[in-house]
Amino acid sequence: MISALFIYNQKGEVLISRLYRQDLKRSIADVFRIQVISNTDVRSPIITLGSTSFFHVRHENLYIVAITKWNANAALVFEFCYRVINIGRSYFGKLDEDAVKANFVLIYELLDEVLDFGYPQNSEADTLKMYITTESVKSERAIMEESSKITIQATGATSWRRSDVRYRKNEAFVDVVESVNLLLSTQGNVLRADVAGQILMRAYLSGTPECKFGLNDRLLLEKDAVNRSTGGTQKRSPNTVEIDDCQFHQCVKLGKFDSDRTISFIPPDGEFELMRYRTSDNINLPFKVHPVVNEIGKSKIEYKIIVKANFSSKLYANNVVLSIPTPLNAAGVTCMVSAGKAKYVPAENAMVWKISRFQGQSEFMLTGEVTLTAMTHKKAWSRPPISMDFQVLMFTSSGLLVRFLKVFEKSNYKSVKWVRYMTKAGNYQIRF
Repeated sequence: MISALFIYNQKGEVLISRLYRQDLKRSIADVFRIQVISNTDVRSPIITLGSTSFFHVRHENLYIVAITKWNANAALVFEFCYRVINIGRSYFGKLDEDAVKANFVLIYELLDEVLDFGYPQNSEADTLKMYITTESVKSERAIMEESSKITIQATGATSWRRSDVRYRKNEAFVDVVESVNLLLSTQGNVLRADVAGQILMRAYLSGTPECKFGLNDRLLLEKDAVNRSTGGTQKRSPNTVEIDDCQFHQCVKLGKFDSDRTISFIPPDGEFELMRYRTSDNINLPFKVHPVVNEIGKSKIEYKIIVKANFSSKLYANNVVLSIPTPLNAAGVTCMVSAGKAKYVPAENAMVWKISRFQGQSEFMLTGEVTLTAMTHKKAWSRPPISMDFQVLMFTSSGLLVRFLKVFEKSNYKSVKWVRYMTKAGNYQIRF
């Protein structure tokens, strides 16, 4: 796997160097400085020189570089580099050059724990904090008790969670956050529409509980859809959500998900990302925009922009912002809106329309007029698309819903569960 790991600053100075195998010499650090840091033309995160591969990640004012002479799994190497960054953030708050210089002894100790002969080991920050600490020296009895717990956790099935977690009030918060991406043509046809979603969880639960998490009555993955379309005549349930791909936290028992689509897991303590998913099928677009833009001669352009909310009238969107482009030679801009506020922003060459609270099923309109200055050479206006930003609470564009969240623990305590949905704009654009 990894033969050596280096951390450089922006000048190319080596701040941290750790060799894990005998197939490299410390002078290899100079090769990366000359070939990558001093060479502004290099853009690839992987550079292979001879039989040596350099994997590097830029973070703040640092280069985290993993070097190997083996045919290593590139995704695994980069995942480890980002784990190093996350561990540094957890310990120091911010991983930058000053933090590395102030804590280089602790960083060497951490690197010796997370890598063994170049193979990644336990990289959970909560586990590392149990036995790599800068606190005062503890008694021998306390050290023996903690060391036994550490051994069980580091080698057991739940390395991401301690067994002695206790809370006075047991609560679990689930946030389903979706980003909607849309590109609409001038004729109103959807050119591209997809949803990137996350299920975030904050677990404040005592002991080592097992959680069962249920989504829609039927969760259909892409491979299931292919099997059904090729061989099956079974009708699709209206509650079915078709997901293109998904990714889970390591605590999820994937065997149970494959068999019956239930998500079973022992959660880490605190906040974590349980699931990440993407879908491009049957997307419910939260807003429809109907732009009408007329160029009158060479000196005037008239705008009429209508925005309608497609979600329920019981829901509200917050911080809705539309950026409506204007030509570069705009001399004067006037605009009127039926709700919110709109003004011309010369620095952005756009009219910016802001609506702080947008009720579902409502429809608002902007009318505007732009006067143009004369140009010596008439250039066709490229008409950049209208971009939109928003947040809608208790609404999902994919239709993904949390049906239940059950918590099982041997003491049979009662837990309080909270679920919240939020849909926000990703790259939401409308051509006109």
